[in-house]
Amino acid sequence: MTSLFLIAHIAGRGVAIDSGQVDSVVDIGDVVAVPLADRAVRGLAALRSRVVTVIDTGIALGLDPTPDSARRAVITRIEGHHYAVLVDSLEDVAPFERLPLASGMALDRGWARAGTGIVERDGEPLLILDLTAVVPSAAVA
Repeated sequence: MTSLFLIAHIAGRGVAIDSGQVDSVVDIGDVVAVPLADRAVRGLAALRSRVVTVIDTGIALGLDPTPDSARRAVITRIEGHHYAVLVDSLEDVAPFERLPLASGMALDRGWARAGTGIVERDGEPLLILDLTAVVPSAAVA
């Protein structure tokens, strides 16, 4: 079965995000830090008359922090709350067949938790990233 996926780059890696998890893609403005928040929560930002929690995707995946200059984000809604998941860059939305993770595919750190399958684009496998696994559970509670 073919589904639509948003192709993005996170920590230099191409990923596919199921379009059903994507509310919109935006450029984030100023981010206000939140004291005592999970390390992966960069802070809060105003977006179209609402406040969104900005997620540092690198930290959330157990990688290096996303550069402070990163402003592109995928807006997702989880349990009624909006989150801006920072990405390096965004490409396009395209239809792909969802394939299972190959048994020999080694995923380290947060990639193993957040990866739910793959899509193949021009012979290159792209990990399907579950955005709910990127948002820290404390932020959702």
